[in-house]
Amino acid sequence: MFRLAARIIGTRSSRLLRRMARTVQRINGLEAGLKEIDDAGLRARTDQFRQRLQAGENLEQLLPEAFAVVREASRRVLGLRHFDVQLMGGIALHRGYVAEMRTGEGKTLVATLPIYLHALEGKGVHLVTVNDYLARRDAGWMGPLYRALGLRVGVVVPGLGIEQKRRAYAADISYGTNNEFGFDYLRDNMVYEPAQRVQRGLHYAIVDEVDSILIDEARTPLVISGHSEQGSQLYEAINVLIPKLRPQDSAGGGHYLVDEKQRQVELSEEGHQYVEQLLAERKLLKSGESLYTASKLGLVHFVNSALRAHVLFRRDVDYIVHEGQVVLIDEHTGRTMPGRRLSEGLHQALEAKERVPVQRESRTMASITFQNFFRLYDTLAGMTGTADTEARELHQIYGLEVVVVPTNQPMVREDLCDLVFISRQEKLDALIEDIRALRDKASSPLLIGTASIESSEEVSLRLQQADIPHKVLNAKRHREEAQIIAQAGRPGAVTIATNMAGRGTDIVLGGNLEAELAQLGEDAPPDEVEQLKEDWKRRHEQVVEAGGLHILGTERHESRRIDNQLRGRSGRQGDPGVSRFYVSLEDDLMRIFVTERVQRMMRSLGVQTGEAIEHGMVSRAIERAQRKVEERNFDIRKQLLEYDDIANEQRQVIYGQRDELLASDDVSVMVKAMFRDVAAESFARYIPAQSLPEDWDLEGLEQQLEVEFGHRFPVRAWYEQQQETDEERLTQRIVEESWSSYWRDGRDQPEMRLVEKQVLLEVLDSLWREHLVHLDHLRQGIHLRAYAQRNPKQEYRREAFDLFREMLDSIRYQAVRLLSRVTIQDSPEPELEAASEQKQLAAAPAVAPPQAPVASGRLAGGRAVAQGLRKVGRNEPCPCGSGRKYKHCCGGVARQHSSA
Repeated sequence: MFRLAARIIGTRSSRLLRRMARTVQRINGLEAGLKEIDDAGLRARTDQFRQRLQAGENLEQLLPEAFAVVREASRRVLGLRHFDVQLMGGIALHRGYVAEMRTGEGKTLVATLPIYLHALEGKGVHLVTVNDYLARRDAGWMGPLYRALGLRVGVVVPGLGIEQKRRAYAADISYGTNNEFGFDYLRDNMVYEPAQRVQRGLHYAIVDEVDSILIDEARTPLVISGHSEQGSQLYEAINVLIPKLRPQDSAGGGHYLVDEKQRQVELSEEGHQYVEQLLAERKLLKSGESLYTASKLGLVHFVNSALRAHVLFRRDVDYIVHEGQVVLIDEHTGRTMPGRRLSEGLHQALEAKERVPVQRESRTMASITFQNFFRLYDTLAGMTGTADTEARELHQIYGLEVVVVPTNQPMVREDLCDLVFISRQEKLDALIEDIRALRDKASSPLLIGTASIESSEEVSLRLQQADIPHKVLNAKRHREEAQIIAQAGRPGAVTIATNMAGRGTDIVLGGNLEAELAQLGEDAPPDEVEQLKEDWKRRHEQVVEAGGLHILGTERHESRRIDNQLRGRSGRQGDPGVSRFYVSLEDDLMRIFVTERVQRMMRSLGVQTGEAIEHGMVSRAIERAQRKVEERNFDIRKQLLEYDDIANEQRQVIYGQRDELLASDDVSVMVKAMFRDVAAESFARYIPAQSLPEDWDLEGLEQQLEVEFGHRFPVRAWYEQQQETDEERLTQRIVEESWSSYWRDGRDQPEMRLVEKQVLLEVLDSLWREHLVHLDHLRQGIHLRAYAQRNPKQEYRREAFDLFREMLDSIRYQAVRLLSRVTIQDSPEPELEAASEQKQLAAAPAVAPPQAPVASGRLAGGRAVAQGLRKVGRNEPCPCGSGRKYKHCCGGVARQHSSA
C-alpha cells in the first residue's frame, strides 16, 4: 500500500523537489539580468541584501536573488556554473534538510549557495568537514568566490592560537572539523574571562559527510581530559597475565567467553578463580583473598580492561602503533584519530599490550556528545552521498529530514550481484584473477575496497606475488591520499583502499587533469599544456570504452551505507562504471550473522569448493543482516544519547551559570544569597523547625557557623540575653550577622568583586569536574540495576539528579568557606611590598584555602595572597570541616586556581 501510494502521489522527497523546482525557475529567470552587471555591482548586492534584512525581509524572500548572485559570481570567479539540481541541493540545505547527492555532483559548490545566504545575517556560518585537509582545501577553493562578494572566510584547525581562532570564528564563514568546533565549545565554557572565548555563538551549520559525523562518530563523545593520579604499573603487571587465559570451548571449559555480536568479553567462573591465583602469585592479592573484596574491587577494572584490549581489539584493524603511541582507527572511515583516547582505562591497557609507554589514566574535565553539540545550532543542515539508509536516525535524533536530490546526468553504473565463496582463501584467489583479467584485457582502472588496514595489506601482498603494480591507501599512508586518488582513474591503475577512499575527492576517469596541470606549473610552455590535455583526453576515452572505474569490494561492511560509499566512487556525472563485492562465509559479517542460512542455500545449490554463488537472493540475505546490525548500532547510539541527555540538562544549567558569572562585573548579590542560604540551612540543621528551645543545639550551631564563615557568632549569648528568643528572629539575625561580618573584614573594597567572581568560577568548575567523574562511575554500573527489575535509565536519572543537587549545595558551601577566609589588606608602602610580591605569588596558592589558623591576605594584581599558613597534607582531613580529604576539597580548588 505504501509503494502504491508513493507511485500515485509521490514520496515526501519528490514532493519537496517539485516545490524546489519552482524556486529554481525563479532563480534562472534572474540569470540574464545579472550577466549585465559588472563585478562591483555584483559585490554591492551583498550590502543591499543586508539592508533589506534589517528592514524586515527574511532569508526565504531573498533566496532567489541571493542564489542567482552566487551562481553568477561562481561563473566569473571559479569558472563553474551551478546546475539546476545543485540549486535544489542548496535550497534543501538552506531549509535545514540533509541533501543526499551522489559522489561527483559537486556538493562543495552546492554549499556556497546557503552559506552566502545565511552569512548575510552576520551571525557566522560554520561548514563542518571530516578532516583538516578538506577544511583547508574547501576554504581555499571557495574562498575567492566569497571574497568577490565581500565576505570574509576563516579556517578552524588544531594548532591555532587564541587570537587566530577568534579571527577565524569572527569571519562571516568558518570552515573547520567537527572535533575542533566541539572542543572549542567546551573550551569556551572553561575560560575565566569573556575575552578568552573564541566562538561567537552557534547559528547555522552545514555538515559535510553528515552521515560520517552525525552517525558514525556519534558513539564517541568529545572529552577534554586531565591526568588523574592513577599510575601505570598495574596495567603493565596485569597485561602479562592475560595471554595465560584461554577462551571458552564448546564443552564449556575456559577462562573467558566472547560475544562477537555485542563486542563483549566476560570471565567465566573458572577464569575468576584462575585470575585470582595469578594475582596472588604476583603479590597483588593475598592468598585466598577474593577479587571482589571491597578493598580490591579496583583490580577488576584493570583485569577487564586488559582482557578487552587483548581479545576485542586488533592491531591494524582497530588501531595502529605509530611513533610509540597507540592511535585509534575510525571503524567506518578507516582514518586514524590522533589525540583520541579510549576511556575507562582501555587505552592504557592497549598501550601495555603493545609495550609502548603507558600514559596516566585521564579524568574528565568537560564532555559532550556530537548529538547534543550539533543540536545546539539554531539551524543545522547536512550533505552526503549516502544518507537515505539512515533517514530514520537522522530524523529521530536531530530532527533532520533527508531529501534525495537527483543526479545531473543519469546514473549508468552497473552494480553486479555479490560473489559468495566458501572460504576466504578462495575469495582472494578469485579476486586476484579478476583483477588481472580486467587490467590486462581492457586496461580498466580498479579500486579495491577493503574494510581494514590488515585486509588491505593482505591483498597488497597477493598482488605483489602476482606481479601486479598497485597503490595502497590506508591510515598508514593517509598523507598520500590526494595524490593516490588523483591518479586512481588512469587506465590499468590498481588502487587498494580502506573505507577512507577518497572521501571528498573524486576519482576522474583518465586521471585528474587539474592535478597534472598544477604539477606542470604555471610557467609551462603552451605546447606542453596542450599535449598534456590531449594525453588526458585519450586516456579518458580509453577508460570509458573499458567500462569506466571498476569497484571490487573484498567484503561487505556491517553498514549498507559504507558499501554504498565505496560504490559511489564510480559512476560520477554520468560516467560508466561497475561494482561487485566478493564475500566468503569466513568474513566477520557472514560468520556472525548470516552463515547458517547461506550455507544451507549453497549446499542446496550444490556449490563445490572453489566455486562461487551469484544470486540476488544471497545479496538480499546479506542486506537483511546489515539492516539488523544497523538497527543494533542505532540502539547503541540512541542509548548513549538518552544517558547524555540527562547530563546535558545539567551541563546547560552549569554553563548558563558560568555565562552569568562571566558577564557580571559584580557578583556580590549572588554571594549574599549564598551566605543567606548557608546560614539558614546551618540553623535548620541544629534548630529543627517548630522545636522547643530545650531541644536546640546552640553550641553545635556556633561551631558549625565558625566552620562555614570562619567567624564565631555568640548565638548562645544572644539567646541567654533574651535578645533573640524565637526561631525566625534568631535565623534572621544569623543571616544578617554572617553577611555583615563578611563586609566588616575589609571586603567592601571594589577589588574584592574580582576575587569573588574568580572564586565562584573555580569552585563551580572544580565541583562540576568532580560531578562528571561521579556520573561516569554511575553510568558504568547502572545496567546492573536491571537484575533487580529496575529501569537503569530511570535509576540513572534519579541518582544523577540527587548528585547534581548535592553538587549545587556544595558549590554554595565551598564558596562561602573560601570567601570568608580571604581578606584584603592595604599595603602602606607599595614600593617596599613590590620586591617581595613575586616571592609571595610563587610560594602561595592563588586562593588561600580555609586552614587553621586563619590568615589574612592582601589583593595583589587581582589575586588574593595567603600569608603564614601551615601546609596541610594532601590526604589529611580538610580544615574547612567538610569531612573530606584536603586534596578532594579546598585543596583541589586552590590547585585549580593556581593552574588557571
